Amino acid sequence: MDWTKFESMDPHLLVGLVNTELRNHSDSLEDLCRSHDIDVESLKAKLSSADYHYQAEQNQFR
Repeated sequence: MDWTKFESMDPHLLVGLVNTELRNHSDSLEDLCRSHDIDVESLKAKLSSADYHYQAEQNQFR
């Protein structure tokens, strides 16, 4: 997946992709964003527009 295009994705689909990446390949949201060269705040804003919020203790969006 081309992570630089996440802002154009449907947030309900994006959350599944992000949570899978967090679960399988990243220790934190910052790690995921650093690995894919995307802005943490932009990703959080995109997902919060659909009422998904990052839960650090579970390392996922809910």
